[in-house]
Amino acid sequence: MNRIQDTRIFSDAVQLPAVGNLTVGVIGLGYVGLPLAAAFGKKIATIGFDINIVRVEQLSSGLDITGELDCDSLKQAERLRFSASERDLLECDVLIVAVPTPITKSRTPDLQPLLSASEVVGRCIRKGGIVIYESTVYPGATEEDCIPVIERISGLRYNIDFFAGYSPERINPGDKDRPISKIVKVTSGSTPEVADFVDELYGRIIEAGTFKASSIRVAEASKIIENTQRDVNIALINELSIVFSNLGIDTNEVLDAAATKWNFIRLRPGLVGGHCIGVDPYYLVHKSMATGFIPDMIRTAREINDGMARNAVVRLVTAMVARNMPVKGARVLVVGFNFKENCPDTRNTKVVELVSHIRAWGMEPEIVDPWADQGEVLEEYGLPVGASLPDAAQTYDAVILAVPHTNIVAQGAGRLRGLLRPGGVLFDMKAAFDIADSDLRL
Repeated sequence: MNRIQDTRIFSDAVQLPAVGNLTVGVIGLGYVGLPLAAAFGKKIATIGFDINIVRVEQLSSGLDITGELDCDSLKQAERLRFSASERDLLECDVLIVAVPTPITKSRTPDLQPLLSASEVVGRCIRKGGIVIYESTVYPGATEEDCIPVIERISGLRYNIDFFAGYSPERINPGDKDRPISKIVKVTSGSTPEVADFVDELYGRIIEAGTFKASSIRVAEASKIIENTQRDVNIALINELSIVFSNLGIDTNEVLDAAATKWNFIRLRPGLVGGHCIGVDPYYLVHKSMATGFIPDMIRTAREINDGMARNAVVRLVTAMVARNMPVKGARVLVVGFNFKENCPDTRNTKVVELVSHIRAWGMEPEIVDPWADQGEVLEEYGLPVGASLPDAAQTYDAVILAVPHTNIVAQGAGRLRGLLRPGGVLFDMKAAFDIADSDLRL
């Protein structure tokens, strides 16, 4: 028998808590954990836990610096309280882990945040307790990597003394039209009874409904391929943009024409950063290679998308040379730093690489982003970021619109053009403006 089959026969040894009368603890109060804790806090006694004391203090005062929830939304979660003390988690029947799963510099999975959170669970879970993971991982990580940590720390036995579930997060940072309650939630459990419990628990807060997967591994795999599929699709569009650029064709005009067919998937070329699409496929590549199979399509897609910052700068340099503009010493204004528009999230932003390649050509980049936390960017990336577009006219040799925040695009292409020296290049990387208003697009 394998580990899961062997332990399931003990699933009735401990009574599961009643869904309607329990306390939930959410470990990690970032872009995923906070909306989840607030959703539960409207209906169930909930403790939102984070090791960042400043974050806990801000949330307790009604401030969410991520911008995901406003003060009123936090107040509506009347049964939610915040804490940085593990002792408060001791009263929880269910512990939900929602911490980041980043990659290392060598682009391999970094499970340290997840394993550290599992240690917290091990110190706090009680007999009959349930731990549910929401963090994106490769298939098998929950039961092969996390559960042994909990067993070691707690002294409890998996599926005898405590149980587990996996319900992958589907938060889209900055998307106010799709809050957590309106996104279908995949659920799973370590035994059939636990799977039913987890599904019922999430059913209390998810208006869009739930989908109960047959196992934790299936649920883990479903999450990882959501972002991997999108990464592969974007890689195709990015590769096409390189092909069409070499042919002197505007990619976005091609996409506009192709999108008139009913089954064409409408995506645009661009930088692929963030904590999901730019990271998660590496987890699947890692696990696949551990089994002896190299997933060429997934790996190649990552290489294409990771190379787009370099490719974009090469296109900019080519355009400048064609205009007889000096490259070395050229001043370049990069507009937008965060990984996506209308969101303060800077995790895995590819604008960092864009700036690095600009510097490699001897040009002098400056960055502005009205959504970025200037102190955070300086501390994390060592880059100064302005809060708004400069007023100085005809100052820059090139302006790159890297992230099309609404409050930037609303000012129009003319506002950006006014910052250019005569003959300068406006590089609209996201096709936010008409082709006639731009000198260069991906």
